[in-house]
Amino acid sequence: MVYLSMVFFQVVAPILIMLGIGASLQLKFQFNLKALSNLITYCLMPAAVFINIYETKVNAGVLGHIILYLLIFSVSLMLLGAIVSKLLKLNRNQAAIYKNSVVLINSGNYGIPVSQMLFAANPLGTSIQIIIVIFQNVITYTYGLYNLISSTKSGLDILRSLLRLPIVHALIVGALMNIFNIGIPIFLRIPLDYLANAFISIALITLGAQLAQLDIKTILNKVILTSTIGRLVIGPVLAFGLILLMGFDGVVAQSLFIASAFPTSRNSSTLALEYDVEANLAAQIVLFSTVVSCITVTIVIYLSNILWG
Repeated sequence: MVYLSMVFFQVVAPILIMLGIGASLQLKFQFNLKALSNLITYCLMPAAVFINIYETKVNAGVLGHIILYLLIFSVSLMLLGAIVSKLLKLNRNQAAIYKNSVVLINSGNYGIPVSQMLFAANPLGTSIQIIIVIFQNVITYTYGLYNLISSTKSGLDILRSLLRLPIVHALIVGALMNIFNIGIPIFLRIPLDYLANAFISIALITLGAQLAQLDIKTILNKVILTSTIGRLVIGPVLAFGLILLMGFDGVVAQSLFIASAFPTSRNSSTLALEYDVEANLAAQIVLFSTVVSCITVTIVIYLSNILWG
């Protein structure tokens, strides 16, 4: 119990404080959230991704196993979402939101800050989270988009959207420079470090500002509750089984297990708003799962340390 409280106060509580700061600032100043989102997506996150990938050595065999795990994990969640949405007798739009809410995970502006706090002394943990972020972006702009606009957008358009993401470019360049041991000139390294260090605070403040705008009046209904259970409870249980089955251990096992417990991705709400598909429902799921994750993520971090620490 003592360690559980330490996890909460050292990892989750700082995130809650940053979210609270972001929400308070948003209520007072009404930030342009689109501009903040662009700052993170096109500047801060790519810098953080580049630095982490550049500085970390990941065994090719381990990387292959991680990608296989992510494929099995994601497909399993897709099947879960499809089955439960049919059992709940949701209409087409609600089913699309439900399936996305279970599969699409907030691995970016929630997951990376958590990993940076937990694995400050071991960059491998954060690098694995970055791999998950890239994988989640692929899922978001393929499976996630397909659920919402399968009848109006071509596969080529979806591929173009994915390839335009700077985080993908940062991953490729960082990996190549890592593999070939290419140095970074000091006049470039210093601003890259500034940007990478700014990511964690700006990302959490922005997430808090986004959550401050959501309507909480109609947040308790069967779709929101079951999607939150699927994302925050069944997800980690499934991940635990796969980790044991595939023989992961140590930091790799901890990283994958913790990443499975993160709340629904903000992108699921953004896409729903952009394509006018149950946008309020999607936003409420993001809010509720983020709040509840403060409890579940604390428990999962505690369990990961007991099991693989």
